[in-house]
Amino acid sequence: MKVRITEYLEIDLGSEMWCCQRCGRDLVAAQENYKKGCLVAEKDMAEVHPPLVTGQAYSFTPDPNYCRLLEFYCPGCGVMIENEYLPPGHPITHDIELDIDALKQRHGG
Repeated sequence: MKVRITEYLEIDLGSEMWCCQRCGRDLVAAQENYKKGCLVAEKDMAEVHPPLVTGQAYSFTPDPNYCRLLEFYCPGCGVMIENEYLPPGHPITHDIELDIDALKQRHGG
């Protein structure tokens, strides 16, 4: 049985694996950070946050010396599962940790 956790992320309670909701590909064991099973892309801040007024020195683009943008994609279908802004050198966050036994009880597993 699969349980949806986010828009494009679910957990397979039988195999205890993180899965892509869109294509069903297994990503990584559910005890791990699901981001370890994803493809990761670091995006250029100027590309993501272009200047609102051309020709001006000021923009709302975050300084890349203080902030970076990481995008996490399913290696099977390429859907973006998550993204996060982090300071350079900061480890990838572990944002979802589930009680798998409680989920199994709740969903009759």
